[in-house]
Amino acid sequence: MTLKNRVAIVTGAGGGLGRSHALFLASRGARIVVNDMNGENAKRVADEIRSAGGQAMAVVASVTDEAAVASMVDRTMAEWERVDILVNNAGILRDRSFAKMEIADFRAVIEIHLMGAAICTKAVWEIMRRQKYGRIVMTTSSSGLYGNFGQSNYGAAKMALVGLMQTLAIEGEKYDIRVNSLAPTAATQMTDGVLSQDVLARLSPDLVSPGLLALVCEEAPTRAILCAGAGHFARAHVTLTEGATIGNGPDAGERLIARWDQTGDRDGEIVPSYGFAQAERELEKSGSKPGTIAAGR
Repeated sequence: MTLKNRVAIVTGAGGGLGRSHALFLASRGARIVVNDMNGENAKRVADEIRSAGGQAMAVVASVTDEAAVASMVDRTMAEWERVDILVNNAGILRDRSFAKMEIADFRAVIEIHLMGAAICTKAVWEIMRRQKYGRIVMTTSSSGLYGNFGQSNYGAAKMALVGLMQTLAIEGEKYDIRVNSLAPTAATQMTDGVLSQDVLARLSPDLVSPGLLALVCEEAPTRAILCAGAGHFARAHVTLTEGATIGNGPDAGERLIARWDQTGDRDGEIVPSYGFAQAERELEKSGSKPGTIAAGR
């Protein structure tokens, strides 16, 4: 499957997982913008791609610098006249238990992961709308999806990216902009000291990047959460159970507690296609006929 003549921006691509992503997409024919804060690293990866016969440019920019990101996109458009793929990969870690964490470290992680992805996505959004084509990948994490000790800041940012994906996929649908998330497990500079050396040796980033092809090709899904590591791939979902109608009354809280297991019964659970599906079903179960609340969005 080819990505020939597609133009891809990969943030944080000077090393680790981002480098692997850039090399993989280039191997499928995409022209690559190698973004990184470290100019030497970005140039090295771009040179690797060109040495292998591909096309690439290195761009030094912080994903949190709106002007620098806009300049990167302008340069891309001047050189290749389109942006087809954006892989929001750039990130940092500031791990510590919440009790010991400084708010500055919480804010820094949110700024890079969440705001950085939003800034980069905003910079290419109108381009993708005009060309009626776009593929965007958010980098989420099992720490966000399921939690992980010492990573409250990282987990919050990574789950927020799933929420961003959900809404952008809805808003981009009629423009053929498909937005997905990748939850990687890979040995990178960010994971040094987090995982054992034995585990890291088996978690090459090269075993994650092939998952991108499914998320950025022409036939890509939208709103998928792909978990990848050690050559294994799985899908995660945000689901809604059938639940139970409790109603009103002074003992409603007690009746909810009594039926708590029923609210969590996963038989018949669904993956809602939009947020208002929850309210629509709640009203329906209460005896109302709400129609489609989201029709006017």
